[in-house]
Amino acid sequence: MGLCKCPKRKVTNLFCFEHRVNVCEHCLVANHAKCIVQSYLQWLQDSDYNPNCCLCNTPLASRETTRLVCYDLFHWACLNERAAQLPRNTAPAGYQCPSCNGPIFPPTNLAGPVASALREKLVTVNWARAGLGLPLIDEVMSPEPEPLNSSSFSDWSSFNATGSPAQEKTESTSAPTVFYSQAPRPPSSPSPPEQHTVIHMGSSEPSTHAPRKVYDTRDDDRAPVLHGDYDDDKYRRRPALGWLAQLLRSRAGSRKRPLTLLQRAGLLLLLGLLGFLALLALMSRLGRGAADSDPNLDPLMNPHIRVGPS
Repeated sequence: MGLCKCPKRKVTNLFCFEHRVNVCEHCLVANHAKCIVQSYLQWLQDSDYNPNCCLCNTPLASRETTRLVCYDLFHWACLNERAAQLPRNTAPAGYQCPSCNGPIFPPTNLAGPVASALREKLVTVNWARAGLGLPLIDEVMSPEPEPLNSSSFSDWSSFNATGSPAQEKTESTSAPTVFYSQAPRPPSSPSPPEQHTVIHMGSSEPSTHAPRKVYDTRDDDRAPVLHGDYDDDKYRRRPALGWLAQLLRSRAGSRKRPLTLLQRAGLLLLLGLLGFLALLALMSRLGRGAADSDPNLDPLMNPHIRVGPS
């Protein structure tokens, strides 16, 4: 069990294998839609994970994904194609997860962000609407993209060849400057200098992993944290008395308000009363011990007291 770092601060047993943080179902749908998420106990047993879809063996982040109620993640197109190949008279229990053979359709009494997001996906296809007991819809086949006509690009060489020499020279000088280009500044001109133009061109290669942000609402400057939540030393072995050092460090770092005059007087009065009671107890114990060993107080040593038959 762990505590999610979102503002809801929910206790959860789900763990993101990619970011190595505890996540609740709300954060799972909002911020970790394409991450491998399973139980924290399973991560402790085996922290290795496969970032690819098990149906097409391509990265999950490259296409639209959907998560089942067993928290297994697949490409929506791959899962839809696999389920559409089954016969139309297949029972709802026949639609199973390709990884764990769990049910694809969420139970009717299951409520949660993951189940709601899955139902929103399933109601868009007929095989799932039949399993959910909904009326079928008319599926519109997506038009195939038209092949590009290579003849329209055949005149590119002639188009480039007819360019002016000055334009070719300008293109050749500006070709190496891909990420940053700066407008030329005249050496002596009464007019104000031209503004720099910065152009950032992204990489032409498709990225397989989208950047994600882990939200942490804790303020480290104001609230002292007893232990740091870092990936490097999060799971290393702690010393036996490490908790005592952390407790003393947290106590020493906290600021205390100075006592008022009335509080000081009350504290001194309490200390004086405790000291007086301790002194009385000590003197009583010492006086009783001295009286027990005093022969003058022994009745058998008194000549006026006779013990025995008269």
